[in-house]
Amino acid sequence: MKTHVKKGDEVVVISGNAKGKTGKVLAVNASKQQVIVEGARSMTKAVRRSDKHPEGGLIQQDGPIHLSNVKKLG
Repeated sequence: MKTHVKKGDEVVVISGNAKGKTGKVLAVNASKQQVIVEGARSMTKAVRRSDKHPEGGLIQQDGPIHLSNVKKLG
């Protein structure tokens, strides 16, 4: 499936809770029609202790936004 945005593009969120926020596209999942925009939809995730996260606990990460809710800038 073809998308109107790709990794590295600057986009603005045009609807939803993150409306008006701008950022760079970090990832595109064309099959699910989702993009991850830097700083647009912050989510808290609980993680177990591991080599990557030795303390475990809560981490902040960017969540997915539907393709129809973003517009490419420029």
